Amino acid sequence: MRRLVLLACLACALAAPASAVAHPLGNFTINRHSRIEISGDHLYVVYVLDLAEIPTFQARQTGIDAKVYARRIAAGTTLTVGGRLEHLHPVKQVLAFPKGAAGLQTTRLEVLLAGPKLGRMSEVVYHDNNYKDRIGWSEVIARAGGGAHLLETTVPAASRSDELRAYPKDLLQSPLRVTSASIRVEAGGSGGPMPTLSSGTTLQAPDRVADSGFARLVARDRLSAGVIVVSLLLALFWGAAHAFSPGHGKSIVAAYLVGSRGTPRHAVILGLIVTATHTIGVFALGFVTLALSQFIVPADLYPWLNLVSALLVVGVGLAVLRARLRSWSHTGAHARGHEHHHQGHDHSHVPPPGSGMRGLVGVGISGGILPCPTALVVLLAAISLHRVGYGLVLIVAFSLGLAASVTGIGLVAVSAKRFFARTSFDGRLIRALPAISAFVVLGLGLAMTFRALPGLP
Repeated sequence: MRRLVLLACLACALAAPASAVAHPLGNFTINRHSRIEISGDHLYVVYVLDLAEIPTFQARQTGIDAKVYARRIAAGTTLTVGGRLEHLHPVKQVLAFPKGAAGLQTTRLEVLLAGPKLGRMSEVVYHDNNYKDRIGWSEVIARAGGGAHLLETTVPAASRSDELRAYPKDLLQSPLRVTSASIRVEAGGSGGPMPTLSSGTTLQAPDRVADSGFARLVARDRLSAGVIVVSLLLALFWGAAHAFSPGHGKSIVAAYLVGSRGTPRHAVILGLIVTATHTIGVFALGFVTLALSQFIVPADLYPWLNLVSALLVVGVGLAVLRARLRSWSHTGAHARGHEHHHQGHDHSHVPPPGSGMRGLVGVGISGGILPCPTALVVLLAAISLHRVGYGLVLIVAFSLGLAASVTGIGLVAVSAKRFFARTSFDGRLIRALPAISAFVVLGLGLAMTFRALPGLP
């Protein structure tokens, strides 16, 4: 019976997509929606705040008081009517914690803000300044009822996300960033009905995709020895699968090992460095999340880690290219002095370019320095569930799986280079291959750098 249970667990985990996360926009996001509602001659704003798993985990360390958050949200908005600064005041609020990845919670807070009574014709300008430096969805819409009419508006009347309940799949990679609205309104003759807030199941924001197979491992109810063993094997599998998602320097590893005359030993060392770097990165980011969240936002570290990774690749590319050129220069001088002994052979005494530990460490760190957000979620979930040891070994197994794929790619690159070196291809092309690979590493590093710079906070 136990074997059947383990096989069923294995099948369920393998059936889930490797890249899925519980929050559609990612585990770090803070998402906002403002609905400006003119009801008769009164102005209201229904404000919705959606925190993904990691911001929720951080906020709950000190507690989430809905009234305190409501006042903070009101203070973070700016409203002018007819050019005159007005204030929004919280009237009521509702709070829920929908389930997210690995058993962690997300947050949905709805706040009803009341504004001033409007004149017959009014120009209204609204700005949402809350969490403006955080990644996520930002949306503003405007509606009128109770005899009021919108004459002009810069925002739509319908929400693209059903007020943060169902994010459009085609906008998950480039979410909306609308934080202001200008409207001209003809108010109604008297006060209309006050807007209502969500309740029951509609407050739970059901737009959640399935956990990844890796994230589900930490939240299992019962942990027998057999389940733990299977979970570690699955963590290895998900780590290996994650390595084939964008990033982690697969092409850089291959090009580096070709350009530096790498060996199978170098490929294995690279894999070990990736394992250590990725594991340390997850633990370090977990420490930041737990202990330094008031000073450092973990999501803000990712752009800097991207830049560090890119600059490491640029440095390694330059080092390999420089060493390759020195090798050619040395070989040419050596051949001219001893042409009758070395006709047609390359007997350079310069060490294989770029194959030293510094190059290996640089490439390995660049491949593992970006911790997988799902691994961080698993660590935080393990802390919440008082399964810290179990979470740590899952993350180590995940990192080993990641490194195994990177090592495999490196071994394929080394083997392919040796195979082609034994063929009858033009010898000059084979000799130029390391330099070409060095240019590839350098080019990829520069491309990564230019892509990372705009994302810096």
